[in-house]
Amino acid sequence: MRKLWKLLPIIWIATLCQAEAAPVSSWILVSVADQELMLVQQGAATKRYKISTSRFGVGDAYNSYRTPLGTMEVAQKIGAGAALGAVFKGRQRTGEVLAPNAAGRDPIVTRILWLRGLQETNRNAYQRAIYIHGTPVEKMIGRPASYGCIRMRSRDVADLFDRVPVGTKLKVTDTSLKRAYKALTADIRASREAS
Repeated sequence: MRKLWKLLPIIWIATLCQAEAAPVSSWILVSVADQELMLVQQGAATKRYKISTSRFGVGDAYNSYRTPLGTMEVAQKIGAGAALGAVFKGRQRTGEVLAPNAAGRDPIVTRILWLRGLQETNRNAYQRAIYIHGTPVEKMIGRPASYGCIRMRSRDVADLFDRVPVGTKLKVTDTSLKRAYKALTADIRASREAS
């Protein structure tokens, strides 16, 4: 019985990790053209957020500072419970907290959703440390301003972070959000009919 009590915390943590990575029917759509992100759950658009993709355009080459296109997944979530504006360096909290539009710097803040590419067009995304993350430079949201990542307002990235598990699929497109959503819902219908 004593051995079982020692194992319970390990079993509990393993169960939580499995639950976090459980497959769900959620997608994140990112439109570079519209500078918007849409959360799609059960085939329905549930949330839209303004974002900022790369000021250098799209692509996946190392040191290009571009946002990769195509299908990716949320590989890791970092920053649960951090204050809005909490600064991260090397994916670790520094202890500093910045207000929106704080002058002088542009670090990663609030939450990190680290992306892994699933296609040839974005195979380097994870090694390049392409994230969805908060930015203190919220006045730039809605126009290309990042160095490859997908930036969001702190309150928005915290909200998205809480809504999606690890393993959630993401599609970054250079078309409109409306067109991307229409294509995704058609694919969902086709896959349901094929099952």
